[in-house]
Amino acid sequence: MSEEPTDGEDADAGGDTVGASSDEPPVADAPGDVVRRDRFSGGPARGFLSSLAADERIFAADLAVDRAHVVMLAEQGIVDDEDAGEILAALDEIEDAGHAELPDGEDVHAAIETAVIDAVGPEGGRMHTARSRNDEVAACIRYRLRSDLLDAVETVVGAREQLVDAAEDHAETLMPGFTHLQYAQPTTVGHYLLSYERALARDTERLLAAYARTNRSPLGGAAFAGTPFDIDRERTADLLGFDSVLGNSMDGASARDFLLEATTALANLATTLSGLAEDIVIFANDGYVDLSDDYSSTSSIMPQKKNPDTLELVRARAGDAHSAVSGLLTTLKGLPRAYNRDLQRAGQYGWDSIDAVIEATEVAAGAVATAEWNEELLAEEAGAGFSTATGVADLLAMEGLPFRTAHELVAVAAERSADPDYETLEAAAEEVLGESLSAYTDRGAVEDALDPAESVASRDSAGGPAPDAVADQLSAARADLDADRETLADKRTALADAENRLREVVAAYV
Repeated sequence: MSEEPTDGEDADAGGDTVGASSDEPPVADAPGDVVRRDRFSGGPARGFLSSLAADERIFAADLAVDRAHVVMLAEQGIVDDEDAGEILAALDEIEDAGHAELPDGEDVHAAIETAVIDAVGPEGGRMHTARSRNDEVAACIRYRLRSDLLDAVETVVGAREQLVDAAEDHAETLMPGFTHLQYAQPTTVGHYLLSYERALARDTERLLAAYARTNRSPLGGAAFAGTPFDIDRERTADLLGFDSVLGNSMDGASARDFLLEATTALANLATTLSGLAEDIVIFANDGYVDLSDDYSSTSSIMPQKKNPDTLELVRARAGDAHSAVSGLLTTLKGLPRAYNRDLQRAGQYGWDSIDAVIEATEVAAGAVATAEWNEELLAEEAGAGFSTATGVADLLAMEGLPFRTAHELVAVAAERSADPDYETLEAAAEEVLGESLSAYTDRGAVEDALDPAESVASRDSAGGPAPDAVADQLSAARADLDADRETLADKRTALADAENRLREVVAAYV
């Protein structure tokens, strides 16, 4: 990302220097980049310093920030209406031409300013009055990132809906549950899928929280120490759809914690997706689930193979997201306060994470939504490895036996047989208790506890796998989805309204 490169000073030579009179004439004939001029516009490091190509992502953001700033300057009487109108008209032409038609420049901000001055003449330099590229860039990053975050939220909400739909279809589909990849307790596919929907719901919360702290305006803080011009920071914030204004100008220019928070939330989301992908890869290997051909591939040499390649790449995207957090933390660590050129590299971590994780979310959810579960095999495996052992121990504890004693009894039975029946448990009771199971419960209750379906049905505590408990979870998940959809729609509407306000007020000048 483009940022202010000077050593603690704002280089505003192409326009009105922050803190100078607005009547001070700008440099009219500076070649190339109007910000750098002759002294700083050449040399072998120019390409190294440039971020113009990468800045295409914030091209529209910079135009919006420029427009809001110019409108505010005109309303405050800092720039006259005629000059404002010419500048705003030039920005419209630049927008129509597109990023590819910008003149050479160190970054998109300098290139746009150069294009404005080329179109308007020296008076175009008034656009940069009472502003630094430091606060300008920070505003552009926040402006674009907030939209990207809402795109991520929308994608995650869509993925959750797909998981909820699949969970509802399989609310009573038995499957083995695992801990340490060992058979543990029987559960259902619906219960399993809802576990990931709940994790994604928290990822949604984190993304929305990151949005809230991103959508605050640094514009008007100038290089870091404010400006003597009588600006209206609240006005530009409103025109750009920011919820509030950052209260300290130095903080506004230097802070990238909002970017770190967003990138970390995306890394957390990628971790959730990686876990889901890993599970489905394993389940596919075990024959529990068959992925759609749309989310699979075959070998270049072994035509019989069907590989879960898309989900393997979902796992890999988590590594990309995690490395972005590490890279950004390393970039930000120990920077002196206010602006440093290191920050030019900060934004890309966020953009890369957004793109990688949104795509991974769509693929993971699509793979699960279109997969076919082998219900017959899952039912057969649901009780494997004596996975109903805990249910038997719970039954005996409910009937008055201390749980640790019941646990020992069932453990003895498991040592005698990999698939204990009533007779095995009875023999274990004689060994551990010195009396029959019938002293505590009847045979029918024990056999029900050994049955995977009955075991699942008995675990009806809130959040459990019993059908009624899953039904409650489905209702809660759908209610949360409705609320998140409404929140997302409200935020998109607020941004659209701000964009319309800005367009309308600009039209009054052009």
